[in-house]
Amino acid sequence: MTWLTAQIQKTKTQNSQIEKKEDNTMETMNVKDFYFDLPQELIAQDPLEDRSASRLLVLDKNTGEMEHRHFRDITEYLRPGDCLVINNTKVIPARLFGVKEDTQAKIEVLLLKRRENDIWETLVKPGKKCKPGTVIVFGEGLLKGTVIDVVEEGNRLIQFSYEGIFEEILDQLGQMPLPPYITHQLKDKNRYQTVYAEHDGSAAAPTAGLHFTKELLAQIEAMGVKIAHVTLHVGLGTFRPVKVENVLEHHMHSEFYVVEESEAKKINDTKAAGGRVICVGTTSCRTIESATGEDGILKAGSGWTEIFIYPGYKFKILDCLITNFHLPESTLVMLVSALAGREHILNAYNEAIKERYRFFSFGDAMLIL
Repeated sequence: MTWLTAQIQKTKTQNSQIEKKEDNTMETMNVKDFYFDLPQELIAQDPLEDRSASRLLVLDKNTGEMEHRHFRDITEYLRPGDCLVINNTKVIPARLFGVKEDTQAKIEVLLLKRRENDIWETLVKPGKKCKPGTVIVFGEGLLKGTVIDVVEEGNRLIQFSYEGIFEEILDQLGQMPLPPYITHQLKDKNRYQTVYAEHDGSAAAPTAGLHFTKELLAQIEAMGVKIAHVTLHVGLGTFRPVKVENVLEHHMHSEFYVVEESEAKKINDTKAAGGRVICVGTTSCRTIESATGEDGILKAGSGWTEIFIYPGYKFKILDCLITNFHLPESTLVMLVSALAGREHILNAYNEAIKERYRFFSFGDAMLIL
């Protein structure tokens, strides 16, 4: 199933997989339990020139012990027979700047989800100026969009008209949809892509993968570590703050994933042989945990997932995780807390702050073993 087909069929096939705590008697978990004080200057605004030169905090999930290393040292923690799971989604340049056809007022459009007939669900700024019927012009007429409806959360449905291939026009006119906490202009838009990005569809990069170079991946493979490719198209909801006090009431956004038969086999064979499944990033983690049954077997296929992983969750197939440092009170901090324990994670984050690690998308990395 292609991503486009899936977008069209979403309402029919949505596969809601919100994972609840094993201990169902626990009815509350406070969002403030996942707060830490992050100095603004530690938010990385620019990527490092050398991807693998980032720092690496290695955390033992059982003891809470930590080591300070560099990302290229990751090979010392991998073993022959392990399987590294990477997310090969590609970020589309989904940020468009245009003007209203009638008044020339400036309008910013962010593409969120593709629907049929060149219709996209979008975020529009300023939204008040874009009522149904509004025509927005991009690139001096290279691309036009007509607002046809206002849907959930004020998002606009826009139908685009153009000559040629939409993706090529987007590549020409669009900018990378960088997270709201990055205020610097990105000089090279490929630095917000992993070196193995392949399938167009994400509104945000799977940022743990940004640390890998092709050379480092080749070195890892030469050690006898398998590399399995999965796809999860990252939605902007990944930056959405948890607005409810009780974590259990938070509703996750849905994201489309694909696991091919050959890649599922690599991962299942690794587990059967006693190797470790090591996910690169929370997106790879959410993909394989969504597609794994209670029997611990990863099933090939595609669909939509709303999986929400937080403390109490029992991981079905993942053993270890390579990840970046996440926002306070975010669902991603909750996910890593589910793996390593909240206290170990908050201790590690406080240590990272003390040691002046760089945070978020262009920041440093953590390896949870």
